[in-house]
Formats: sequence, C-alpha cells, structure tokens
Amino acid sequence: MTEGALLNDRYQLEDKLGSGGMADVYLARDVLLERRVAIKVLRKDYSTNENFKKQFFLEAKSAANLSHSNIVTVHDAGEADGLLYIVMEHVPGKDLKQLIRERGRFSIENGIPLMIQACAGVGYAHRAGLVHCDIKPHNMLVAKDMRLKVTDFGIARALESIKPGERHDIVWGSPLYFSPEQAAGESPTPASDVYSLGIVMYELLSGTPPFTASSADELARLHISGRPVPISEYVPDIPSALEEIVMKVLSKEPAARYRTADQLGRVLQKFGTMPDPPPQQMQQPVSPSVITIQPDIAERLYPQNQPDVEETYQPQQQYTPPPRVQPAQPSYEESTPDNFDWLSAGLSLLAVIAWGGLIPFYLLIYLTFFPPGN
Repeated sequence: MTEGALLNDRYQLEDKLGSGGMADVYLARDVLLERRVAIKVLRKDYSTNENFKKQFFLEAKSAANLSHSNIVTVHDAGEADGLLYIVMEHVPGKDLKQLIRERGRFSIENGIPLMIQACAGVGYAHRAGLVHCDIKPHNMLVAKDMRLKVTDFGIARALESIKPGERHDIVWGSPLYFSPEQAAGESPTPASDVYSLGIVMYELLSGTPPFTASSADELARLHISGRPVPISEYVPDIPSALEEIVMKVLSKEPAARYRTADQLGRVLQKFGTMPDPPPQQMQQPVSPSVITIQPDIAERLYPQNQPDVEETYQPQQQYTPPPRVQPAQPSYEESTPDNFDWLSAGLSLLAVIAWGGLIPFYLLIYLTFFPPGN
C-alpha cells in the first residue's frame, strides 16, 4: 500500500502514521462517511496465512463490539490487494511510549490518572470476555487533553492461530511487557493483562521498564524468575502503599495479582483521579453558610401535623426567604371558636334536668305535712 491509494473504493490513504513489525498504520479518509480514520494494514506474510486470516476477522468482530471511552473504536475490517486491514477511529496525539521517551518519567499526579484510564478500558474488555494479550505503551494512544485509549484488541489473539514454528518472532514482538505465563508459552488470562499493566505503570513512574536485557530469551527468563528492582530506587518519594501495589501486580503467580484490570483501577483511584472532572466535583466550599429559619416562618412552612424537620440546612444556592403570606384556609382551631367543651355542657344540662325533677317531689312532701288552711 502507498499513500494516496484508494482502499476498496472507500478509504483514501493520506499519511503514514507509523510502521511496526507486522503492520503499517495510515491516516485515511472515509469517502463514504466523510471522516478521518486510522487504518492498520498487515504485512503480506500475515495476510496470506489462512488460519490467521480466519481468526483475524473473528477477533476484529469481537473488538468492534467494544464501546468504551478508553478503547479505540473498530469501524471496519477487510482485505484488499491480498492484504488484511482494520479500520479504527483516529485519535490525534501520541502513544504513551513516545511520551515517556520525550518527558522521561511521569509524576504520580500525572501518571496515575493515565493508568486508571487504561485499567478502565482493559477492564471493560475483561467484562466482555476479551483478553488483550499485548498490553504495552505503544498500544495506548494519548490525546492532547490527556485522554487515553487502548488499541489493538484482538490482533494479538489472532496470532495464536499461527503454528508455533511460524510465530517465534511474533511471540517476542513485545518482550518487555509479556507476563511470565506468556513468556512460558501458556495462554494469557485477564491476570496476564494486569501484569502487563504493571510493567507499563512501573515504566511510566520510573522512566525505565523493570526488566531489560539484550535478548528475548533473557527477558523471558527475567519475567519468569527475576525480581524487579524496587521502584523506590528510582522514585524515592513514592508512597509505600503505591509501591506495594506495583510489586503486587508484578507477582510471578497470576493468583497473587489483581484478577482483572477493574480491580487494579479501583485500587489506583486512591492515588489519582480522572482528568477534567465535572465542575461540581472540583468546587468544594471552604465554609458553607448556614441559614436559620425563624420559628414563625418554620411554622408556616412545616404544618404541625407533619414530621419534625431540622431548622437549619446548607443551601446549594443563595437562599431567598419566602414571602409572608396569610394561609388561604384558617387553621382547625380557628374553625371551632373557643374550643367549646360539649361534654361539660351535657353534664350541666343533665344536672339541671335532675334538679328540676326533684322540685315537684319536694312540693308534694311539703303539702302532705302542711296542708293549706291549717
């Protein structure tokens, strides 16, 4: 493929963005949807392998189903002129490896938020049943606003379909970041991605990978049995808790690490936050004002038959007292003047009736003993 070529009558290749051991990456224009995309075109020796081709399309389909803000979206995949290609969203910026080479080691304040984003993307894939298998800073694209996206999901798994005798150079495509089980030829798991994330984090914070060697075989031996130099040797002011996390994810046994990238990301949130948090999360009032409601106002706002409420609160906005208005309907006490006691009135009436009934009896007794005319 050359710059300016029209791929499958749809993708106009513009500039070469990079070149690796297995593919070339181009900036292209999707003439159908009129948008910029990135296209990875695999080399001829991979494109002609039928087992790899079949697995490549299966993995590309799985990767295309991943929709996450920290994962590069896969738009399309195909074959043109005997070459396999995969179409992805274009992320303007640089990969994390380039940034480490340019800046050296990152501070904890700047590095940990990037790792949290990487864990979020990889963790989402783990929940979808996908293992990346080739986590490295080259596969982490960082935009100018420091948003990180993980790319190349599925391609590494497709390489497993190539016969062992044909893939020795591919296995060692990323020897600095392979897990011990991958270096030993075993199938990777989510814990393998966690180990590779730990290698990236070690390099991001210290400026150097934990293991370096002159050959792939020696790197494999170090991943399997070598002990990394404590990161505090490079970063003396690193919190001891963070150093323990780094050493945990670099454990040789998968069971001793965090099981998924999500778990690692949640632990790292203690040391860093995602960039550009919403304004309401950034603004913390130093001494919020407290408004006291006067009793007479509180009595009208909260009727007596309602549950008790506190008379103080912390408003989110400036408080404006409600207008003093008379209630539309009188209270229950006002509708019954003087709270008339019907029980007492009834008893009094009975007493009068009873007393009135005794008067004739007294009169009869009097006339019996003192008749008129005597």
